[in-house]
Amino acid sequence: MTDQPTPGSSAEEPSVTLEGSERAPAPGLAAGQAADPAERIQVTVVLRRKAPLPEGPAQAPLSPEELAARHGASDEDLRLATETFTRLGAEVVEADAASRRIRLAGTVEQLSRIFGTSLEKVTSSGPHGQSVAHRHRTGTLQIPASLDGVVTAVLGLDDRPQARAQFRAIPRAAAGTSYSPPDLGRIYGFPAGTDGTGQTVAILELGGGFGQADLDAYFGGLGLATPTVTAVGVDGAQNQPGQDPQGADGEVLLDIEVVGALAPRADIVVYFGPNTDAGFLDTLVQASHASPAPCAVSISWGQSEDAWTAQARNAMDQALADAAALGVTVTAAAGDRGSTDGVGDGKDHADFPASSPHALACGGTRLVADAASGTITSETVWNDSPTTSATGGGYSDVFPTPAWQNSSAAAQHRKPAPHPAKHGRGVPDVSAVADPQTGYRVRVDGTDMVIGGTSAVAPLWAALVARLAQATGRRFGLLQPALYTQASAFRDITSGTNGTYHAGPGWDPCTGLGSPNGAALLAALGGQTSSGGQTSSGSQSPSGAQSS
Repeated sequence: MTDQPTPGSSAEEPSVTLEGSERAPAPGLAAGQAADPAERIQVTVVLRRKAPLPEGPAQAPLSPEELAARHGASDEDLRLATETFTRLGAEVVEADAASRRIRLAGTVEQLSRIFGTSLEKVTSSGPHGQSVAHRHRTGTLQIPASLDGVVTAVLGLDDRPQARAQFRAIPRAAAGTSYSPPDLGRIYGFPAGTDGTGQTVAILELGGGFGQADLDAYFGGLGLATPTVTAVGVDGAQNQPGQDPQGADGEVLLDIEVVGALAPRADIVVYFGPNTDAGFLDTLVQASHASPAPCAVSISWGQSEDAWTAQARNAMDQALADAAALGVTVTAAAGDRGSTDGVGDGKDHADFPASSPHALACGGTRLVADAASGTITSETVWNDSPTTSATGGGYSDVFPTPAWQNSSAAAQHRKPAPHPAKHGRGVPDVSAVADPQTGYRVRVDGTDMVIGGTSAVAPLWAALVARLAQATGRRFGLLQPALYTQASAFRDITSGTNGTYHAGPGWDPCTGLGSPNGAALLAALGGQTSSGGQTSSGSQSPSGAQSS
């Protein structure tokens, strides 16, 4: 950061540029007008760590208190930031050392002055292509010079939608083949005698909602008791079913129904946050820092890496690293628009947050299998259209290859190789069925549907993590280092492409390591499938949840 006085920045204190805060104009931007200077808004400020997290998986999960004490914001930084922002006219609504966040409230005029920017009210094209109204800024932000190096991100001034739901829905009659989640539990060998008992799975949503009648009807149709589902609102968002049956509601019900049918005895907590960079971060933090701690957080929302500011992307990655340190495995959809991630610049792009090395990136396949026996006839890369209906996958432009990912294997199926000297983090790590033509039977706002997309794969893997956690008696956090040494626990997908990239033996940037064999994964992780349908704690697996 360097000194850079900016018109509109606070005259009370010198300011410096906040590194990574550069923001481009929103796509499809229409002319707007200045935001009401008296409107009260809130923003999220992220502070630096007192000490870095260790590399690699943790020996044992940290508690939020341990995370705060070892790797959170220091008392001195929290005090300095709180005093500085209060002196400049902002209200400190919340300050949390463990997540290193401060929530500030103030008027548009106050916060624009403090952070050296101007805000407009505009309309632009949202992630799903619809016109949306929001606050808007461009260029860089300023922070008080006394906080140079202390503040790492300021999010929420511009509240354009940050992410899209990664799913594809079709009427049930239009699907060539479809599966219930318990069918997929059999097909993918989910460990017998497990049902998620004693585990909590968190689901992160940025819109939509669910109603109890849908859940009761859906699970009753599967012969299962309705699981315990709790809704939690973050930053003013809440469960709002029936507002968007063809959109966000489909995502919410898909996620709940997949987790609930595959881990029916797990507690499910659905966190609803605003679809903004600040809302996404705050929702992830609240879900992953909850008590009791979830074994998994499922995220089915994302956007191309370059659609994020560097500060927001880094803040999210650090929050994902915190989740791993807390013993939480975050499963994230790899995207539904092929190797370009739907970006129309002729280049390939990875979807974030799946491209974070701290998220378990979930890609998609096309599956033909016998639901009754669990026998797979064929499984190939999902690609109905390489730009509009295909699994995401490729290489990050911002995150380097992590140590646990074999860079030579990752390079093997790269075609072409725009960066021959180096390769970024490869996406995805794992996969499962995502093609809506061989998709998931679900119920949304009273309508039976078939839904595909990698957004279905994230909750499937979250449910599998819950059953593995139940069987082993531990939470895993960063799971990839263990998975990448257990290739035999996956069905290798060797046929198909997602646009630029081709499937092949071993890991590839279409379906990663492949689709799961749950029982083999359990054995690889040091557990074993119990006999007679009993878990190690002696609880009976409910009908439909047990795998053969």
